[in-house]
Amino acid sequence: MREIHLQRVAPAEIEARSMEIIASELGERDIPAPQLAVVKRCIHTSADFDYADNLVFSPHAVERGVEALRKGCTIVTDTQMARAGINKRVLEGFGGRVVCFMSDPDVAAEARERGETRATVSMERAAGLEGPVVLALGNAPTALVRACQLMEEGRLRPELVIGVPVGFVNVVESKELLLSMGGEHIVARGRKGGSNIAAAICNALLYLASGDRRE
Repeated sequence: MREIHLQRVAPAEIEARSMEIIASELGERDIPAPQLAVVKRCIHTSADFDYADNLVFSPHAVERGVEALRKGCTIVTDTQMARAGINKRVLEGFGGRVVCFMSDPDVAAEARERGETRATVSMERAAGLEGPVVLALGNAPTALVRACQLMEEGRLRPELVIGVPVGFVNVVESKELLLSMGGEHIVARGRKGGSNIAAAICNALLYLASGDRRE
């Protein structure tokens, strides 16, 4: 049996060591520091360095997201997986919360009655929330499309839209729609993304908001 040489790293140091490796392999890229923290968190989550190139930030996306979190905003996700991955301890410390309407029985019933997806109806529920809202959409392009429609109608005014659905059908198109609208956004251009990436971006913003220096 071939001998495998493993690094001896203390449990508490694994994340820091991972970030050192990521920084080393990224090299001297011209990415502003606040955005770099988000990029590195996405790479840490996925081991995919493509996020250094395909993440698109509106001019004040990171600042607006951090400000919203510090105000105790509601993060709306389009999957329970993304909701589970967000650091609720830090979020709740700001008085915020994370919600996902996808599993609500009334959302499922309305979606069936109307012939729509649950993701579409979920965004309509998000439009009824009070206070600042951040959308973290990592799975359903229909959620992102409906969010864009509601924003255009003036019914939904999120502080930030994290648009990172993954897949093949209307995924690229939904992201390009968001990019065409203006507003503050973080988008994973192309087919890549996912619930884990949506949660990773939220956590990067939460760590920036709290002054946590993990990078």
